Amino acid sequence: MSNRNSQANKAAARERLRAERERQAKKEKTRRQILVGVSVVGVLAIAGGVGWGVMQMNKPSQWEAAKDEKNVTAPKNTSGENGTTVVIGKPTAKKTLEVYEDPRCPICATLEQSIGETMQKDIDAGKYKVKYIGATFLDDMIPGEGSKNALSALGAALDVSPQTFLDYKSALFSAKYHPEEADDKFKDDAYLIKIADSVDALKGNKEFQKNVEDGTFDAWAMKMSETFDKSGVRGTPTLKMNGKPLTGSDGKNAPSTVEEFNTTINAALKG
Repeated sequence: MSNRNSQANKAAARERLRAERERQAKKEKTRRQILVGVSVVGVLAIAGGVGWGVMQMNKPSQWEAAKDEKNVTAPKNTSGENGTTVVIGKPTAKKTLEVYEDPRCPICATLEQSIGETMQKDIDAGKYKVKYIGATFLDDMIPGEGSKNALSALGAALDVSPQTFLDYKSALFSAKYHPEEADDKFKDDAYLIKIADSVDALKGNKEFQKNVEDGTFDAWAMKMSETFDKSGVRGTPTLKMNGKPLTGSDGKNAPSTVEEFNTTINAALKG
């Protein structure tokens, strides 16, 4: 092989090597760009996810939003500011029995099971009217949201009629349906609708069901709860007439038997 051919071959080899190195360098540069791009996208995705998570954490809950609602939809058969005055009975009845209850309250359930029928007869007879004030403080103490949700559902029942409200309240507090205090079953719309199906006026009532599921009266329930908070009453059940608490034989709690209730209510009606 001549020296000339040898030099040419070496030059060609060097050129091929240079070209290969340039190709590899370009390939490596492209790979790094892709990796950096993916990393940036990943960081942005994480940052975006964190930002979305923080936003969701700071977003007010359903009930907080309802509490701040300015345009409150009140049920029919109510009066007063935001519809929080609920009075049921004959207009000719001279006295008004105030009833303070929290839907999750087990003693309220016991009271309803004991004197609910007697109270209904008294209302029908025009012996007195009933003013209902609903509370939700047990949701904060236990915690949960069943009191608020059940109160909103009671609003949906009241929207049908005052008697439907009383019948549904009786069903909620019944031994069959009222849960243990720590069991937040009333938070589930399906359970509230199941209970409603035991009330003639609510069985299969699509408008009632829609109002429960849509939370139509959630804001009203929160305003009603505020009314209770401002009332000065600190526990449920509480019964009042003529501005004074009605108590049983212990002088502290609401009358727990029909006999105690009749004795107490008759004395208050004379006062």
